[in-house]
Amino acid sequence: MMAGRSFSMFIGSWSLPIRSRLQGLRGLQNYGLSCCVNALLQSFSATWELVDLLEGWNPVDKESVPLYLRKVLLAMQSDQSQPDPHKDFLHCLDRNYIRNHVQQDADEVFLSILNLIQQQMSDKALAQEIQSLYNVTVETYLQCLECTYIENGTSFLLSLPMHIRESHNSLEDCIRFFFELQELRDGDKCYCERCGEKKPSKQGFKLISLPPVLCLHLKRFRNSHGYTRKLHCQVTFPETLNISEILTAEALSESYVQSDSQYSLCAVIVHSGDAMFGHYTAYVRHKDQSWYYANDSYVRQVSWKEVQNTYGGSLREETAYMLLYRRTPEGKQQEWSTGDGAKGIKSGDWRP
Repeated sequence: MMAGRSFSMFIGSWSLPIRSRLQGLRGLQNYGLSCCVNALLQSFSATWELVDLLEGWNPVDKESVPLYLRKVLLAMQSDQSQPDPHKDFLHCLDRNYIRNHVQQDADEVFLSILNLIQQQMSDKALAQEIQSLYNVTVETYLQCLECTYIENGTSFLLSLPMHIRESHNSLEDCIRFFFELQELRDGDKCYCERCGEKKPSKQGFKLISLPPVLCLHLKRFRNSHGYTRKLHCQVTFPETLNISEILTAEALSESYVQSDSQYSLCAVIVHSGDAMFGHYTAYVRHKDQSWYYANDSYVRQVSWKEVQNTYGGSLREETAYMLLYRRTPEGKQQEWSTGDGAKGIKSGDWRP
């Protein structure tokens, strides 16, 4: 998201409505600082599982976030031109305290939208089905290192926060680290029910089940002494991902549900700038496996190599902030690998 004088000319140049059309996805006008929501809408539009669920819903809700999300996503899928299809959705978010004229965090807005769907949709079964598209089920695990007593529970995470180091990172290493049990000693000891006092412990998450759409949040903003800064360090990520090849047996819960663990990247939410002044854009993948770049109202076809340019490593580069992977049947994996050809298309509309 952008703010500040240094970016004002950039906003204007990218916010001009583009009338050339490519069926389906359309560019979205930037209203003030709505680039964060715009980028998320592009990722939702590219998640056809979500679009299909909302399209089949017969809403009786009025003035709700799920109702306006349905309207904007169907408008984005339509062949018919509709100016500013997301304007009512932005107003609805504003009424629900997701402000359009302040800098937002894309992961926080993503979680807020999904939680508002759960709260406001009258069809609770459908609301749960939408949550299940993204829910990663994990076991919370705490073991006393002295008496070996184990406390565990179950949690549901709509996105997995990926800790990154201030050097080179790979997404695979970030996932391994998330599911790696951490030892807690000295001042970090945890209370043991059996021992009746604080003891050295092992704490962390174990995987129970994976969702159809896996959202990974690269934690590029770090707080230190009241100051927030952005980590521009490199995080490489693959176009296809096999979770079963990444995690060890120790990272899996005894309740682990075996399922397809092959995933293909379908959207990348990108942040440009620093912690104070920034801008969000999105790369999304078409059903024909072509990649497209959406920067507010400007849309063009790109190569996978250009998506890889968001790995980071330079203060001036765009950096991937959220990654959305779609579960892919094992036999389909090769079909989801794309080449580097791109057709330089500018568009306001495109159908995934």
